[in-house]
Amino acid sequence: MTTATDNNTAMHRQFHGTVVTIAEDKTIHVRVESVKMHKKYKKQYSEHKKYAVHDEKNEANVGDVVLFEECRPMSKTKRWRLVNIVTNAS
Repeated sequence: MTTATDNNTAMHRQFHGTVVTIAEDKTIHVRVESVKMHKKYKKQYSEHKKYAVHDEKNEANVGDVVLFEECRPMSKTKRWRLVNIVTNAS
């Protein structure tokens, strides 16, 4: 009997976002924007959040659109791992 963790295909939360900084080694900061609806007034508004993402090979550049997923804690702030680069900036 095999489980999802045996095949290394466990479901993790994944997000798309834009790389805003690559200041540290093996770390990128990704901005994720989302559109939400106000409960009372039914008006749409946008929110954003920045995530510290582990980039093992230092592949991503500022402006790239990337896909990243949840993983074990890599450091105090990094709990996300880069999966792939969706779109290059240049």
